Amino acid sequence: MRRLGFLLAPLLLVACQNQADDPAAPDAVVNADWNNIGFDAKEQRHSPLDQINESNVGELGIAWFKDLPDARGQEATPVVVDGKLYISTAWSKVFAYDAKTGEELWSYDPEVSGEKAVDACCDVVNRGVAINRGKLFFGTIDGRLIALDAISGARLWETQTTDNSKPYTITGAPRVVKNMVIIGNGGAEFGVRGYVSAYDVRDGTLKWRFYTVPNPEGKPDGAASDEIFAKAAAKTWSDGEWKESGGGGTVWDSIVYDEDLDQLYFGVGNGNPWNHGLRSGGEGDNLFLSSIVAVNPDTGKYLWHYQETPAETWDYTATQHIIQAELEIDGVMRKVLYHAPKNGFFFVIDRIDGTLISAEPFVDGINWATGYDLTTGRPIENPDARFYKTGKPFIAIPGALGAHNWHPMSYNPETGLVYIPAQQIPQGYDVPVSEIDKKRERLGFNVGIGWSIGQLPDDKDAYRAAIAATTGKLVAFNPKTGKVEWSSDYPAAWNGGTMTTAGNLVFQGTSTGLLKAYSADKGEELLSMEMQSGIVSAPSTYMIDGEQYVAFLTSKGGAFPLVAGVAGGVTRQLPNIPRLVVMKLGGKAKLPALPEKGEVIWEPPVQEGTPEQIAAGKALFGRNCIVCHGDSAIGNGFTPDLRVSGVLGDKDAWASVVTGGALKHAGMVSFGKQLSETQVENIRHYVVNRSRWTKENLPEMTAPTPR
Repeated sequence: MRRLGFLLAPLLLVACQNQADDPAAPDAVVNADWNNIGFDAKEQRHSPLDQINESNVGELGIAWFKDLPDARGQEATPVVVDGKLYISTAWSKVFAYDAKTGEELWSYDPEVSGEKAVDACCDVVNRGVAINRGKLFFGTIDGRLIALDAISGARLWETQTTDNSKPYTITGAPRVVKNMVIIGNGGAEFGVRGYVSAYDVRDGTLKWRFYTVPNPEGKPDGAASDEIFAKAAAKTWSDGEWKESGGGGTVWDSIVYDEDLDQLYFGVGNGNPWNHGLRSGGEGDNLFLSSIVAVNPDTGKYLWHYQETPAETWDYTATQHIIQAELEIDGVMRKVLYHAPKNGFFFVIDRIDGTLISAEPFVDGINWATGYDLTTGRPIENPDARFYKTGKPFIAIPGALGAHNWHPMSYNPETGLVYIPAQQIPQGYDVPVSEIDKKRERLGFNVGIGWSIGQLPDDKDAYRAAIAATTGKLVAFNPKTGKVEWSSDYPAAWNGGTMTTAGNLVFQGTSTGLLKAYSADKGEELLSMEMQSGIVSAPSTYMIDGEQYVAFLTSKGGAFPLVAGVAGGVTRQLPNIPRLVVMKLGGKAKLPALPEKGEVIWEPPVQEGTPEQIAAGKALFGRNCIVCHGDSAIGNGFTPDLRVSGVLGDKDAWASVVTGGALKHAGMVSFGKQLSETQVENIRHYVVNRSRWTKENLPEMTAPTPR
């Protein structure tokens, strides 16, 4: 009987698969789990579940919730397999729960050093885990890839995937493909060389590696990418700072496996420095920056690529979510990729060979290019956008934070629409003039632009204008027509990722603390529930014992809140509550009441600095501090607001933190090797100036009180 069972098992699996492929089959098998962060290999983030639908979504209530440690950005999509729900959280911690009851099953802390936070461009976030055959895989902010037993949480193996003497990080989720774990890394803003790697699921042994930019020393790496760089890609680079910086091109998020074609796709990030004039002397397309690359998953060998932004110079990454789909074009069904990267154009790409099919704007106001030439596949650029050629500042729409950032989009095969978390965040670019901006440093961004254009002047109307100019929206884009089918405007940017279901629904959380649901076909708002804190993650859905659930994380965090305190004005006062929330129809659980918010009372220190010292401090702040402590020193509510810091009024106490490393355990490492005593004091004079100016002109922009 045991032998007969072994013989019958494959036949039963085939029968179940055939039923799942045919919705009309009796008792069709429906995937009730959410097996990976994108739902399945196509990463459409579309669930076939429809118990929760447009007629009853308004009856959703909280089934259970769990408060999480670390009030930083929470960006993971919950993964649900066999009744267990898995999440990764800030600082690369992992938790497992009973998906029905919320009972915590286990947790795992990789114990990342707080000092590593200084190498994370965009908060100490983690976007999810991968589950395969009883093993859980995740990356850590300090570059490790770790395998755990999914049942017990016990560590099975770990491997260091990066050189920790350099500012590499991992924030993206791994994918498991053909008994290999595929992972990339981040750090391009600081100066590293990007690559993607494959490791054996059994023991973490490196199987292959593909570099995304050439070896600065001009020699082979002994890697899967050697052949294509020798043949073509290396020729697209000229002499420039990339040979010192590494060139960038990190694969920090999107990796997708095509089961039909047996191809692996990944999106490549920005160059280092951003400034193409410095990076490569203003010459060459710089492959494979801002490209989608296809490789053989077994060997990592190059198959094809499509570069969305040649000679990238605005931080227009191509690392955003990639979706596989089929689209009828001229009566023929074609296998395609859908992609909506930072640069504001929605791309439909033939996934067999990388041919560009269409590229149409999914947001208004794009000014760096007017469109794409479908014959050449290249953008039709606005010459003024190349600021390093004109020598004049350029205010780009979109800016470096993108028309669409990491927040996952979703695709509903029934409506044919793609649901994009879009936003409007302009940014100024200029050539570096001061020696502060020109000099490469170990700490802080090294992007080759002048930071002064990114900081606001002493004009309260300009502050309020910045808030008004920074908005978000949910865009339902029709790839067949190349048009926006419908959209919903939000008063703030940096809203959560989306999920769509067979219940004709699309779900999205907002940075203003609302969980929303819309009819997927028409965009009618059907649900808007207050969740006490921002939502930047994407939700998932699953079914257990006949009940459908929707799960998501709440928090504030990530790149935009870190740097754009003023532009995030409508969300600044929102509390930062890291929490896992799970909902179902008729859920009765209640979130705890928020404590009373205390009034921020502070007396800015006496202004001792001269105008010259304040100006010098402004330049230094922009170069060294802005990416964690906010534009014009306006805090964000989850890293310290320096304008109300208890050490601001004391020169020695201030220096003990900035250069003495008194708070290195919390991520504020010493800048002693980078800043002189005079420079540290000038930064303090500038922050005192910001503190006094804010209280006099914009008291509503004071620091939020932690709850």
